[in-house]
Amino acid sequence: MLTLNLISSSPVTFSKSNPINASSLFIRTQNHKYLISPSSLLNKPTSPNFTKIHGYPLGLTPLIQDSSAKNEYPFGISSKNRSLIAKAAPAESNPEGDGETKPNKTLKLALVFGFWYFQNIVFNIYNKKVLNVFPFPWLLASFQLFAGSVWMLVLWSLKLQPCPKITKPFIVALLGPALFHTIGHISACVSFSKVAVSFTHVIKSAEPVFSVIFSSFLGDTYPLKVWLSILPIVFGCSLAAVTEVSFNFGGLWGAMISNVGFVLRNIFSKKSLQNFKEVDGLNLYGWISIISLFYLFPVAIFVEGCQWIPGYYKAIEAVAKPSTFYIWVLLSGIFYHLYNQSSYQALDDISPLTFSVGNTMKRVVVIVATVLVFRNPVRPLNALGSAIAILGTFLYSQATAKKKVEGSVK
Repeated sequence: MLTLNLISSSPVTFSKSNPINASSLFIRTQNHKYLISPSSLLNKPTSPNFTKIHGYPLGLTPLIQDSSAKNEYPFGISSKNRSLIAKAAPAESNPEGDGETKPNKTLKLALVFGFWYFQNIVFNIYNKKVLNVFPFPWLLASFQLFAGSVWMLVLWSLKLQPCPKITKPFIVALLGPALFHTIGHISACVSFSKVAVSFTHVIKSAEPVFSVIFSSFLGDTYPLKVWLSILPIVFGCSLAAVTEVSFNFGGLWGAMISNVGFVLRNIFSKKSLQNFKEVDGLNLYGWISIISLFYLFPVAIFVEGCQWIPGYYKAIEAVAKPSTFYIWVLLSGIFYHLYNQSSYQALDDISPLTFSVGNTMKRVVVIVATVLVFRNPVRPLNALGSAIAILGTFLYSQATAKKKVEGSVK
């Protein structure tokens, strides 16, 4: 009988008289290292079972060295996967930590959504103000891409944002997504110039319909609840269209083509940028804006370039002060980039489910704000159709975001 007096008041007694071989405490199995935690030997003071010690089977604590980082992750789980497990774990596991961080998270969430909504509202208001006096969406859309490109170049040059490594394969991979981004952006601008901002946003809420259809053709499958969620979107958009006071086929088709463009941008981004996952969303959007500017501006000159100078003088005459017109154009360009930048940052900081809810509510806030600012007449059936379409968008985002979260946790 061997007694090891580590603590004078609590002797630890081993029931076997065989001597303990210190080398047996360290075992190598292939490339994994297993250590018997000394604390696990002290968890049970009487008659421990050497085939199963409290903590891990056989008392083995795996420590796997991650080749991509200097830290050692339990069970080889990277920081990203570990964050998913932390999100899936019950909140009661760390009540003290949750109590300390919850106010900070709530404040951060409020700030993220607050800036995102504010920037989106400012863009939509001043974008429409410019188009009311200067109805040339191709030039305005080009300037907005130009403003975003300059913004990103300033961030990169001042090292406020890390500049990604630019290679020929990376630029080639961006050509497709940038082309569809250009189509989506200019089509939305054309729609804004033809109809009320609120109507364009109602039609743009039908983007999930195109996303499901195109993705299904490419082999993706969706559960029944996703397909059911697009029915109220189609019905609501149809009702809003037939009752819209400012209805215009050019505005309707512009919003629909914008939906197609942005959906194809997202699909092609997933396929062509698989090998460039180290580039974050903000840098990716910055380079898409730069390439889109080269796509759009030459076409803009061809489509409406001969009308810009006469249109400029008419706009100055309508506004009365040239500085006012310049400020409107500048604000539309800056806030176009800022609200897109905030959306990428919001997606990085919050879960997909929260982001989808926030994105749906953002459209509601923008519609209400623009109706109040421009005093657009809204018929009861038009309001009902808009509400049904946005409700369908909300249901769709809930269904798809829950599917993504469940798949990530699994």
